[in-house]
Amino acid sequence: MKNYSKITPEGTKDLLFEECLANRTVSSILGSVFSNRGFHEVLTPGIEFYDLFSEEISGIPMEYMFKMSDSKGRLMVVRPDSTLPIARMVSTRLMNERHPIRLYYNQRVYRYNPGLTGRSNEVMQTGIELIGARGKRADIETITTAIEALSRCVPDYRIEIGNASFFKALAKNLPVSDEKREKIRKYIESKNYSALNSALDKLEQTEAVSVIRRLPRLFGGVEVLDEAYRLCNDEAALKTLEYVREIYNDLSKLGLGERLIIDLGLVQRNDYYSDIVFSGYVMGSGEPVLIGGRYDRLLDNFGAPAPAIGFGINVDALARVMLTRGNIPEKQKADVIVHSESGYEIEAVKYTSSLTEAGIFAENSVFETLEQALSYAKDMGIKKLTVVGEEIKTIDTGV
Repeated sequence: MKNYSKITPEGTKDLLFEECLANRTVSSILGSVFSNRGFHEVLTPGIEFYDLFSEEISGIPMEYMFKMSDSKGRLMVVRPDSTLPIARMVSTRLMNERHPIRLYYNQRVYRYNPGLTGRSNEVMQTGIELIGARGKRADIETITTAIEALSRCVPDYRIEIGNASFFKALAKNLPVSDEKREKIRKYIESKNYSALNSALDKLEQTEAVSVIRRLPRLFGGVEVLDEAYRLCNDEAALKTLEYVREIYNDLSKLGLGERLIIDLGLVQRNDYYSDIVFSGYVMGSGEPVLIGGRYDRLLDNFGAPAPAIGFGINVDALARVMLTRGNIPEKQKADVIVHSESGYEIEAVKYTSSLTEAGIFAENSVFETLEQALSYAKDMGIKKLTVVGEEIKTIDTGV
């Protein structure tokens, strides 16, 4: 039997030194943004009952989840999503809280990605959920929070907005099964023009088919909405376009320029998105680093109906981009290493603590000899070595 003790599972990796610092820096920046905007941090369990993530509620195929059983034989999953556990929390422990409820989280999610294609099965995710508020003000509050979060990390982000109801209004007119309709949605989401055209060529060429064929290309400025208006006469679909235009015009007042884009091909995979949807991209990451939208009917599943909107950010992806660009501060070197003569170990620990309290980055030596401590200091780029004994003396290491 092969021994896997020296490798990590597929889709996971160890994070070292600067990578940890980058992740912690991004989490800290985003947490500060959310907290300053009135959101309160929560954490949910790393394992949950499978019932919470059944496919009809989550839209996540069962085979994409990491599963186990508890001591009673009940099916469990490692958390594949953060929004559903928070919906559970709101409908139970927070059911008597005054609405709206503003929550944010920073925790890992685990989901199997077939073929991986550069994606990880383990992702540090942070985001917000604004629960109990509907309408334009709540949508703008959430999207502008997303914009502030990305802008605090990188200058060259891009926000794309769309409306999940637009595709749904068109797709209901297709004479196909739910399974086929889902395949068409996936083709649009991945901008797989060839597969989309092949699927639509087999159908009667109605107005809905013509518009859906164009969806992956309806991407750009306000002219995208003008084209969609010309192509479509469905009243429900046109109503969603009006709302996208209204949100786009309001957000344009922020002076975002080309960083704000309309994408009517945004047909997010999670079935719970109901209206406005949005994604965030940054240069250096091929996948969206931020995904969000409105999910007004999700909490119905928990017997606590409430409108809601939120988004999640891939902290790992954002941290990699910032680290590659040199936007993460280098790992700090100790200013001094403190070495004790024999019998003065506790005095050295106390002296190291006093330096730390004074704002000096001091490291206590664990070496047996002064020569070993000095060699280590030179290798690590530490400029000073202080020896604690009958007297306290400092040596310049020559670095």
